[in-house]
Amino acid sequence: MASPHIVVVEDDEGIGGSLERTLAGQGYTVSWVRTGAEALAAVDPGTALVILDLGLPDQDGLEVCRRLRSGPAAPQVLILTARAEEADIVLGLDAGADDYLVKPFRLAELLARVRACTRRIDDDRDHLTVDDLAVDIGARIVEVAGSRVELRPKEFDLLVALARNAGRVVTRERLLEDVWDEHWFGPSKTLDIHIWSLRRKLDPEGGPSHISTVRGVGYRLDAP
Repeated sequence: MASPHIVVVEDDEGIGGSLERTLAGQGYTVSWVRTGAEALAAVDPGTALVILDLGLPDQDGLEVCRRLRSGPAAPQVLILTARAEEADIVLGLDAGADDYLVKPFRLAELLARVRACTRRIDDDRDHLTVDDLAVDIGARIVEVAGSRVELRPKEFDLLVALARNAGRVVTRERLLEDVWDEHWFGPSKTLDIHIWSLRRKLDPEGGPSHISTVRGVGYRLDAP
């Protein structure tokens, strides 16, 4: 499984570079950006955490936080800033931040908070619900409208990959990489066959399919 993706938003070269090296050394996948616009562009559905400075050169970090948390696959947000007043902390949390750490900070404390944030992401994603579809990842149980659906291992993994991005198109390449292997060189029809089988099991009565095909791109698990 890929390591958690963390976006560091920090325009101070010393702090940003140090955080990038430290977090990468802890096994995280790190993207370091310096502006709010770059932060919004760097975050994708796989981003677990954004470490966000508030004093950015192009826009206020609080507005970046609000925009990050308004998306359908909002990451955790840890504000890291010199703004230490109680009112500033309240504003940050009200903007949607999950945690708030004041500069200067101890590296051990920051890493502890990063671990806590990424654990919350894992816990939240252990149970996925999309309309009448429920997926218990830990127990590998799938139910549709309260009825158990038996899936083969790859079918289950494929459903999880789609459910974690419900309402978004997931490309064929990403599905093959996530469910099979990043070095997969087998026939691409393997994916189509598994999607066909998954549809039959999720929609045995032939009703509207939970999974839509976006021709030439990939597949989407439809959310209400």
